[in-house]
Amino acid sequence: MPILNVKNLSVSFDNRSVVCDLSFSLEKGECLAIIGPNGSGKTVLLKALLGIIPYEGEIKWAEDVKLGYVPQKIDADRHLPLNLKNLLTAKARIARLPKSEIKTLSKTIELQPDILTSPIGHLSGGQFQKALIAFALLGNPNVILFDEPTASLDQLTEEHVYELVHNLQEKHGITVFLVSHDLTVVYRYATKVLCLNRKAICFGTPQEALQPRILEKLYAAPHKYHHHDHE
Repeated sequence: MPILNVKNLSVSFDNRSVVCDLSFSLEKGECLAIIGPNGSGKTVLLKALLGIIPYEGEIKWAEDVKLGYVPQKIDADRHLPLNLKNLLTAKARIARLPKSEIKTLSKTIELQPDILTSPIGHLSGGQFQKALIAFALLGNPNVILFDEPTASLDQLTEEHVYELVHNLQEKHGITVFLVSHDLTVVYRYATKVLCLNRKAICFGTPQEALQPRILEKLYAAPHKYHHHDHE
């Protein structure tokens, strides 16, 4: 049974269609990359899947699904006295989780002590992104939705974040939803690709979706791979 079935999903704001008549399904343990131009509905789709905005159509998750979400960006006040350990402890208390889960999580994603104890506003971009992932992972979700997890990060930090995302999927069996503009990363890590521009342009494997004719239709212009050079 698929972990997710989406049927005839539509989302509109002020009579403006943002996602239109979208249908697809995903199996447990897969990595779905969602690609498309700015304003194509990628973030809106994630929020609909999370149930935090109204929509029409059907979104049906498997019964055992526990969702985690890593937003694209959160502005942290550099004067905020809280650190990641404070936030994880508070979440564990609210969710009635044992404190040992924080220690287990720290080992799983290799959280260094400085990330746990430094004020949130003092973390580097890569450290802060790792903090967001840690917060989403606490409570052992089996599905995580990432909204451009490496936006505004340098190349080396991007690599580390994407390796972490890939390890969560491959080693821990977590189903991953990944919004990304880096088609090289999509080709490397995704098992399925949803090409979205309000409507689904293509849904399939990276080999099926990342073809020049499909990308040209998706972006309404000839599209070159946005990628980094890898050895």
